[in-house]
Amino acid sequence: MIKAVFWDFGGVFTGSPFHLDDYARSLGTTNERLLEHVFGRYEANGDHPWHRLERGEGTLAEALDAAAAACRADGIEGFNSEGFFNAMSGTNSDERREMAVSKVREINEAGIPQAIITNNAKEFGDMWRNLIPVDELFEAVIDSSAVGMRKPDPRIYQLALDQLGVPSPDTSAFLDDFEPNVDAARQLGMHGILVEHDISSALAELDMVIASK
Repeated sequence: MIKAVFWDFGGVFTGSPFHLDDYARSLGTTNERLLEHVFGRYEANGDHPWHRLERGEGTLAEALDAAAAACRADGIEGFNSEGFFNAMSGTNSDERREMAVSKVREINEAGIPQAIITNNAKEFGDMWRNLIPVDELFEAVIDSSAVGMRKPDPRIYQLALDQLGVPSPDTSAFLDDFEPNVDAARQLGMHGILVEHDISSALAELDMVIASK
């Protein structure tokens, strides 16, 4: 049976930070190029400033300065933190968040422990934790900036499994909006579920995984 469910935060309980098409167009570029300048190759775990930020090795200011410099070097003018974060918050949906929280509560009532595995920055902690009642809903939060590892590093999934006392990955499910993160969970043996624009399909898949075990 499924003994634990693990959730990404950004892109699951909020809109996805990887779909900023309108903001990219306002800068005269594409979503893909903007994301590369801000996040680097997000599935990599290298020395990119954003990767360092999410491992707790750098600051948000350093990462944003580097993103602005990368944009300017590519001829993209006007990138700034205010515009970037406004674009990210504009993808949020109260309905999406309510659907996800409702499902977490339902699974809690079924007695299945749950945790968050999030790639995050220390500077964001107060903000994202205030969007939902994190401590009420989850038994643990594995924050990349606190543990020094970020998805899709398999060690962060194993840490999450260990924290909830799950002996076998195939008795757990994991939801994330970034496909390489889901693939990494699947390679470890977890039931990886990709969350797309319509979260209802991912929640329905989660129900099927729980019911089938």
